[in-house]
This record gives sequence, C-alpha cells and structure tokens, in this order.
Amino acid sequence: MALGLIGKKVGMTRLFDQESGAMIPVTVIDVKGNTFAQIKTEAKDGYNAVQIAFDTQKESRVAKPQAGHFKKLGVQPTKLLKEFRVDASELPAEGAEHPGVGLFADGQWVDVIGTSKGKGFQGAMRRHNFHGSPMTHGSMMHRRTGGVGGCSTPGRVWKNQKMPGQMGNAKRTVQNLKVVAVRPEDNVILISGAVPGARGSYLVIRPAKKK
Repeated sequence: MALGLIGKKVGMTRLFDQESGAMIPVTVIDVKGNTFAQIKTEAKDGYNAVQIAFDTQKESRVAKPQAGHFKKLGVQPTKLLKEFRVDASELPAEGAEHPGVGLFADGQWVDVIGTSKGKGFQGAMRRHNFHGSPMTHGSMMHRRTGGVGGCSTPGRVWKNQKMPGQMGNAKRTVQNLKVVAVRPEDNVILISGAVPGARGSYLVIRPAKKK
C-alpha cells in the first residue's frame, strides 16, 4: 500500500467541464489535519509503514492505551489513527510534515475506503434485490424469502445463504475514481462520483491499485 490520506466527507456537488460542458458529479472530502504520528522501519519494527493521525481530540476522551501511545510519540491525541505500509524509499524523514492535498494531483486515479450508511434490519427484497413472490393467485408469500434449501438434501441451510438481516454499516472500497480537482486553499479534494458513507464520516484515500 502506498501513502494515502484520511479525510472527512463534506458532501456532493457538481462541476462543469470547461471544454465539453459536461456535468461531473463530485464528492468533496476535507483532508485538513493529516499529520505523521509514527514512522516504522524494517530495522526497528520489522516492516516499513507510516502512521497518520487525523482529527484532534481531547485527551480525556481517548482511551488510556491510546493516550499513552500519543504521549510517547509527542503527538496531539486524535480520533483516528491509520497505518499505511510503504516502501523504504517512500518513508518520510523524521519531523517531516504531511503533504496534505499535495499528495494527489488533478486527474489521478484513487481508491476510497469508507463505511457505508447503515440501513438497519431489512428484508431479502431490499437487501439482496430479490424479485419477490407472486402478488396474486393465492400466494401468501409476497415479500418473504421463500425456500432456502433446507429440504431432505442437504437437510440444512448453507452458509452465506442470502437472508434478511443488517444492511449497510460495512467497510466498502470504491476503486478507480478520478481526482477532478485539488484545492489547497480549502484543504479539500474533489473526487468524481459517490463514495461510501454519510456526510461527516471518515474516508481513506489511497492511490488506485488497479490503474
């Protein structure tokens, strides 16, 4: 994994292409406050990585093990701490500042990781897009799941059978999104399309793995 950014979803808006006039839906992500908390090296820790802290927090609101970790590093306690594995050549120097929005450029492809919106307990039709049972001719199933394969063979329900249950509130990665604009004056990145999560939720932005 290459070095990335932690951000907070501000919301969605749109931009217009100056040449074609096409409308581009974009997600605005605030990345202000990314700081290097700890730099791990293969010689000392067994692997090369960078810990990034984001969104400052009162020390009284941080768990004691985390508070001790931040105190040892001499870093202001934060709500989020994320580790990025990097090559030895990508390790920043001691005392260096995080480049922030300068880490990405216009037109670059990125992956965005976030937690999707929670939808609560939902039925199979909404959760898995089932077709549903007939609404007429004496059917009394309608929106119910129907048979789940628990007959004489195999005599049980297979694991991962699609059932009603918790929908959303899961870690999701959207790959190959384009950075439409980088605005250093506002410390925000505008990324094409939608990303997981509600407004105000945390996101991780990393260089695209498949582009």
